[in-house]
Amino acid sequence: MPRRARVTKREIAPDPLYQSVTVAKVINKVMTRGKKSIADGIVYDALKIIEERVKRDPVDTLEQAIRNATPLLEVKPRRVGGATYQVPVEVRTDRGLSLAMRWLVRSARARAGKSMAEKLAVEVLDAAQRQGATIKKREDTHRMAEANRAFVHYRW
Repeated sequence: MPRRARVTKREIAPDPLYQSVTVAKVINKVMTRGKKSIADGIVYDALKIIEERVKRDPVDTLEQAIRNATPLLEVKPRRVGGATYQVPVEVRTDRGLSLAMRWLVRSARARAGKSMAEKLAVEVLDAAQRQGATIKKREDTHRMAEANRAFVHYRW
C-alpha cells in the first residue's frame, strides 16, 4: 500500500451471462488456483438450482443473501498500554460485501453435500431466508462487537 497516494479500486466487469457485477465477484471468490472457467460453471450451476427451487430471478436471491449476510460492525484489535482490546468499529460497505461473499463461499465449502454448485445454492437460499452458517457468522461478529462496546472509546 502506498503511503501517500490513494489506492485505486479496479473496476470488475460484469459477468457475461447475467450482466451482474455481484455474480462476477462471487465467481472470483469461488475461484481457486486461477481456474476461472471451473468457478464460472460452479456459480452458474448454483444459480440454475436456485432458479429451479425459488422460481424467480436467481441474481435477486443472491443479492438478498449477500445483503442479509453483510455485517454492520466488527472488532479490530487495538493495543493500548500493553493490553490488547477488541474495539468495535463500523464496517465499510465494500469490506462488508467482501466479507459476506467470503463467508458464503466458506460456509458452502464446509457443508456436506454432493457438488460445490449444490452446496453453494443451498447456502445462498439459507442466507436469503436469514438462516444457515453464514448468518450465524454475521450474528457472532455482531455479538462480539456488542460485548466489547465498553472499549469503543479506543476507536481511532
